[in-house]
Amino acid sequence: MTQTKRESGIELFRIVTMLVIVAHHYVVNSGLSPLIGNNMFSANSIFLMLFGWGGKTGINCFVLITGYFMCTSNITLKKILKLVLWVEFYKVIIYFIFIFTGYSSFGIKTFIKALLPVTSIAHGFTGAYILFYLFIPFLNILIRALHKKQHLLLIGLCLFVYSVLGLVLGLEYNYVTWFAILYLIGSYLRLHEETWFNSKKFWGVASVFALLASWGSVLACAFIHKKIGLGIHYYYFVADSHRPLAVLMAVCSFMYFKNLKIGYKPWINTVAASAFGVLLIHANSDTMRQWLWGTILKNVTFFDSKWLVLHAVGSVIAIYILCTVIDMIRIQLIEKPVFKLYDKIYLKRKGELK
Repeated sequence: MTQTKRESGIELFRIVTMLVIVAHHYVVNSGLSPLIGNNMFSANSIFLMLFGWGGKTGINCFVLITGYFMCTSNITLKKILKLVLWVEFYKVIIYFIFIFTGYSSFGIKTFIKALLPVTSIAHGFTGAYILFYLFIPFLNILIRALHKKQHLLLIGLCLFVYSVLGLVLGLEYNYVTWFAILYLIGSYLRLHEETWFNSKKFWGVASVFALLASWGSVLACAFIHKKIGLGIHYYYFVADSHRPLAVLMAVCSFMYFKNLKIGYKPWINTVAASAFGVLLIHANSDTMRQWLWGTILKNVTFFDSKWLVLHAVGSVIAIYILCTVIDMIRIQLIEKPVFKLYDKIYLKRKGELK
């Protein structure tokens, strides 16, 4: 979650991942989905279906990065505090901005919800990610106790239950446990490297195949729904993080970017350090979604427009840039001073204990 002098390939992947998530929200959080459903085979509908396909895959990518890096690291109180305060800062600030500007009204329930960092573990990414983060020290103990074969068999068993049976039988699950499975995968890729893990060409081809398969599934499901009449959503095979294509695409693309040997690029790492902040701002609440996609960008009005592609791509890039700048300001003006004081108090207390 923090900026370090890491190889920048994975940090670039973090940026691309968040762009994919924002694009997904452009489609599914804006009122465009019903319009797509009514006219699936127009050029604009096809573009929107493919443009917004990757939200759940993006979540997988984000957690895979966590597993890859944190399996050899330690969770500290400082890291947990940074994460929780990061979430709370935007929840509270944005809530009161909407109250003071008159866009939404004050309510006890909404106020309490704004104060709580965790309000759901079933579907809400942010709350589930915080809770999952607390399990990392215990997951690391498990990972270190597993032999390579045991580690792989455990991943295979988990994917069979969640991705295979979950797809066939429609099993219920929550993000916290699913994130733990992704963590197992990310840690395996870090701790048990095979020679073929380092093949950029292989993972590049695999990523293209996974992307085409994902897009193909979207168009095929749209055809089945519209022409055959089966009640299947066009995002059925990528509609949630545990779906096989969402997992396959996440792993293949992660491995491709991991093998981009581009060295340490300060600007990439700096921008990537605010990727989570982009999510916390633009997907902050239902009120934010309504304001951003409805009131400001007016996505629905562009459904039949010849400017839809330009509006979609431009909106996603503009949101990413603006949110990144906001989060960079937060880091400089709030996070760094707060944790500079934290370090000072911690070191002082540590010295007294000695």
